[in-house]
Amino acid sequence: MQSLGIGLIGTGYMGKCHALAWNAVAAVFGDVPRPRLAVLAEASQELAERKAQELGFARATGDWRSLVTDPSIDVVSITTPNAFHPEMAIAALEAGKHVWCEKPMATRLPDAERMLVAARASGKVAALGYNYIQNPVMRLIRRILDEGQIGDVNHLRVEMDEDFMADPDELFYWKSEASSGHGALDDFAVHPLSLLWTLVGGVRRVCGHMAKPYADRPVQGGGRRAVETYDIATVLMELESGASGLLAVNRSAWGRKGRIFVQIFGSKGTIVFDQERMNEVQLYTVGGSRDCQGFRTILAGPQHPPYDKFIPAPGHGLGFNDLKIIECRELLRRIAGERAHLIEFEDGIRIERTVDAMATSAHEGRWIEVPAQGALRDGK
Repeated sequence: MQSLGIGLIGTGYMGKCHALAWNAVAAVFGDVPRPRLAVLAEASQELAERKAQELGFARATGDWRSLVTDPSIDVVSITTPNAFHPEMAIAALEAGKHVWCEKPMATRLPDAERMLVAARASGKVAALGYNYIQNPVMRLIRRILDEGQIGDVNHLRVEMDEDFMADPDELFYWKSEASSGHGALDDFAVHPLSLLWTLVGGVRRVCGHMAKPYADRPVQGGGRRAVETYDIATVLMELESGASGLLAVNRSAWGRKGRIFVQIFGSKGTIVFDQERMNEVQLYTVGGSRDCQGFRTILAGPQHPPYDKFIPAPGHGLGFNDLKIIECRELLRRIAGERAHLIEFEDGIRIERTVDAMATSAHEGRWIEVPAQGALRDGK
């Protein structure tokens, strides 16, 4: 496996997360070459130079287009606001670069479809930033399911709640603009859908509802502007397996900080996971004396790879940025031609189509089928 040249576009929340992963991946895992942090692009040359120095990139540019065509770059990390993903990803793929693009693929399904076409034509790896699937606990849950410990799955509920848009007096910003997408569904629900996709498979049909808790928000300098996106969504789902499901997401849920709550019900037991307690899982299995039956808590530890690459002792816990380091290593393995645990554009398009079907259902008030085309799930 050769050392790869890295280009990073954007240095906000997720941009810094990508930079930390690129800096740490070789040290944590020891089985991949240290990437070369070649070029960083930001909205201005001044900001790019400051961030390049902070994050360890050799060069800086205020023009992302020059980054994607730079011959020293093999992989482009795209961490900009959602609406910019299609143009940047397609340009990078057409320039012969591998792409690591934050979720969602795009704010409109046709743009996501164009991204998939570009990825297929390029022959390059095009991966999406669904880092929650990298949690060692998620791999444990998948193994529990594969081993049949809770029997046949018959119902699943997934929720995601945060309160960063809960304050009605918070100023209007781009996530309330129609150009940013549907709202909670594509900005937000794609994360629990990524868990659903990797754990139990895809969605066959949906019946959705979207809501705006606040009709408008104040704008800088006075006045108010109408909110154009939906911060709340609730969706009934029929999974491809035949099981029933429920998705509930809310970007305005006071008190919730990073909650992704998953309940998987089977014929012989139940699995419960809460992202706010990301280093543990609750497992109930039928068996034994009824007076002693109950959920048991399993804490993440070195027996749940790749936790052991970070910490040699159980119960000490991984964090959000550690999941991105794991994802980075999976990306490098995939580029090297190895089997990897990633959501690439081929699978990501299924999530995009599911979101589009959910939004369409909410607007039309009826069940909508999710198109079945797309690649099968990747290996574990």
